[in-house]
Amino acid sequence: MADAAPAPDLDLDLRIVRYFTVVAEQRHFGRAAGALHITQPSLSRQIQRLEQVLGARLFDRTPQGARLTEAGEVFLPRAKGLLRAAGEAAAVTRAAAEPSRITVGYINGIFVTPAVRDLRRRFPDAEVRTLHLDWGEPREALLAGRVDAVVTRLPLRTDGLRVTVLYDEPRVLVVPLDHRLAGKESVTLDDFADEPLPRGQDPLWNAFWRVDPRPDGSPAPGGPLIDAAEDKFEHVAAGQAVAIVPRVPGMSLRPDLTAVPLHGIEPSHVVLATRAGDNSRLLASLRRSVEALLTAPEPG
Repeated sequence: MADAAPAPDLDLDLRIVRYFTVVAEQRHFGRAAGALHITQPSLSRQIQRLEQVLGARLFDRTPQGARLTEAGEVFLPRAKGLLRAAGEAAAVTRAAAEPSRITVGYINGIFVTPAVRDLRRRFPDAEVRTLHLDWGEPREALLAGRVDAVVTRLPLRTDGLRVTVLYDEPRVLVVPLDHRLAGKESVTLDDFADEPLPRGQDPLWNAFWRVDPRPDGSPAPGGPLIDAAEDKFEHVAAGQAVAIVPRVPGMSLRPDLTAVPLHGIEPSHVVLATRAGDNSRLLASLRRSVEALLTAPEPG
């Protein structure tokens, strides 16, 4: 009886697997490319490479974007599992290494210095790193093992993560200096109900930072599509939109913009996020430092 043929040697590049999951989530190659900060042609080539390795077409292109094929639907949960397993493997390996290492992520307007300094003081032999992340990166950075913890803002998909709320930040409305609401003591949603607000790629982000839908169920007005905070403020300064942002004590806006207190909506929530199940001694100590030292700043 002939020996069975050996299984094909699949060389799965985890970076491309992550690209696949983002396209599957966005259902659109252009939006996925923007979220990944790469060009659409490059993303298409990488997905084609993955399809060649797997021997299956993963997406059908449609006028509306991209739709998972039956093979794509089968691969998606397994792709997510691969990324989770890789992130966990990297984290466990780092935790077992000597000296201990940990990477703490953070986004704009959030300062992790007090907690990081405290951790370095208590673990002088540990390698404690920090890494700045764009506002759309924290979840993927955690699951891919680029960071072990991140201090960020909700909204954030929390499946597979452990999330602890640290403090709240009031939200404010950013408008040009010559806007009719500039200089007001405060405003409510009704004061700018018909004005466009920038849109992001993430539906959760849009729902929170555009207050979409509004409390009465009506949709928020459309607005320019953005990938970065700088783009958002450029559109506001040009009079093409207004924007809702967290009020950060000492926050510095462009000289052609001003912030007006916004009442009647819930505040922004600053959180510590880690991978669910990560319980290393260094991570547990970081969590204690963060919860003790990263508290709501005094209003400036």
